[in-house]
Amino acid sequence: MFRISCMQNWFNLFDRKMEYTLYEIKSMRRFQGFSGVTDTLPDETTILNFRHLLEQHELTAILLEAINVHLKAQGLLIS
Repeated sequence: MFRISCMQNWFNLFDRKMEYTLYEIKSMRRFQGFSGVTDTLPDETTILNFRHLLEQHELTAILLEAINVHLKAQGLLIS
């Protein structure tokens, strides 16, 4: 679920749009570790609840920065 939160931040996706994106874009599903639309994909409410949990504990910015540092060390850039 944390990768979903990162993707929401990187691509400025609302919860409903994130759910739609997971169903419609194969590369996004693969990044999340789902093999296809037949997998149990998180719905809008699950995504919302997880995002609120991260916000409640003020973890969103901290974890996103850690992921970006890791990606940069690997020579990757999300834009």
